[in-house]
Amino acid sequence: MTVPLFSPFKLRSVEFANRIGVSPMCQYSSVDGFANDWHLVHLGSRAQGGAGLVTLEAAAVTPEGRISPDDLGVWKDEHITNLNRIAEFVHSQGARVGMQLAHAGRKASTSSGFRPGPTLVPPSAGGWQPVGPSAVAFSPDYAVPTALDQAGIRGVVEAFGQAARRAREAGFDFVEIHAAHGYLLHEFMSPLANQRDDEYGGSLENRVRLTLEVADSVRSQWPEHLPVFVRISATDWAEGGWNPDDSVELAKLVRGHGVDLVDVSSGGLVPGVKIPLEPGYQVSFAGRIRREAGVATAAVGLITEPEQANVIIAEGEADLVMLARAELRDPYWPAHAAEALGVRAAWPRQYLRGAPAGSVARGAVERLL
Repeated sequence: MTVPLFSPFKLRSVEFANRIGVSPMCQYSSVDGFANDWHLVHLGSRAQGGAGLVTLEAAAVTPEGRISPDDLGVWKDEHITNLNRIAEFVHSQGARVGMQLAHAGRKASTSSGFRPGPTLVPPSAGGWQPVGPSAVAFSPDYAVPTALDQAGIRGVVEAFGQAARRAREAGFDFVEIHAAHGYLLHEFMSPLANQRDDEYGGSLENRVRLTLEVADSVRSQWPEHLPVFVRISATDWAEGGWNPDDSVELAKLVRGHGVDLVDVSSGGLVPGVKIPLEPGYQVSFAGRIRREAGVATAAVGLITEPEQANVIIAEGEADLVMLARAELRDPYWPAHAAEALGVRAAWPRQYLRGAPAGSVARGAVERLL
């Protein structure tokens, strides 16, 4: 019996063993942007658990693009060695590994929550001046950003391309451009944050221009045989903001700029919105984009049960399901999902070796196999 969730999926030259992905999840555990043992164990354990793809958290393409001083980064070549260690281990477990390339825009220079103090981190405490499309703050608790000028925009575009180069040199299989959750690229796309009157503001064509330029920059540095993802917020959940119709149009455009998959989330652009949280509440957005834009999609958002995830793939609502909270609760969610759906689970061989037949440890694994 074929189980869609555990069928292989190929984009360009990269084949994923199944349709289960680990979403980017910020760990706020870096110093000067460097990956460390925490990232290795956090991501490595999810690869051991059987996910087909594991995505590194938002990696800032510039120091000023960090959400907090504790963010991961990929803005300098010195970051490559530690990132490569993670990529090599994930590969050793049979999974594919990707990196989310990010710029926080007006939501930058804030506290990760691991340090005492207010939400905003001022320059005197190790913070910096955020930038955005316009001088409009996310909320009263955030800094008013400096509106990017033409030189600043060109710098951001170049930074994304160079970050992609570093990701490839570190051995990653795909990169994901972060254009969601109220960060810089999303800010340019939404009229609620973008009040510009130049070629980057006003019409939809102008507001998506930066995202398309970033996609071109990434593609210029990223091998043709490897896929590029983009994560979007399908809707701002706010009147007058970015909406699902816009998302379909964007998906059609990015497909022509070398993007292979749209990772469909929502929200994050403005505070205080009402989001109808329920299992799979964002899946319909991924399904619509897949059908109307003719591009592969990933579905996210309160996907927690194996049968739920399998139905999403079986019914063509998405090509991948990306898990976050479920993977935090259980790094071996894919193995347990395989058992639930009647598929042979790929447990690490180390968990079988040395356990005598009939023992609790071996018996538990054998029941899953």
